Amino acid sequence: MLIEWRYSDLDFAVRGEGLIRLAPPDSARLDFFLAGGYGGGRALLIGDSLTFPSADGLRRYLPPPALLWATLGRLSVQGADTILRVDGDTLRADIGTAPRWRAAFVDDRLVRLEHIGDDRLREYVIRSDSTSVRYEHAAPRRRLEITILRSEPSAEFDADIWR
Repeated sequence: MLIEWRYSDLDFAVRGEGLIRLAPPDSARLDFFLAGGYGGGRALLIGDSLTFPSADGLRRYLPPPALLWATLGRLSVQGADTILRVDGDTLRADIGTAPRWRAAFVDDRLVRLEHIGDDRLREYVIRSDSTSVRYEHAAPRRRLEITILRSEPSAEFDADIWR
């Protein structure tokens, strides 16, 4: 996937372009390039592990693994209890107890994932359509917006991209 991204928090804002390569069912490589060619970095998301082989500063921009998977349209959370309810064309799921997750699906598409802690909404991902994704973390007012410019199926990736 070719993407544009924007990040902002209380201290600064930055934007650029990037690439996301998916290897189902549980691997993704995210490459971010700053606008103007001033640098970049990559992150590897494998299962519930998020690593930053080239630029640890990228850690500031990205959500934790479960919410990062949600930006890519995959639900990857666990909990002892799950309550499901249907509201029109939307399936809602409350997963776990403390912390708790709330997920919403329309048809077969994940459209929202919320992380609840101490009975307060802490952070969430909204997938408003097939090309727009927004992650927000309430307390530090962090926000990452991703716009998918192009998505193409690809052949298998060389093993070197996962290092």
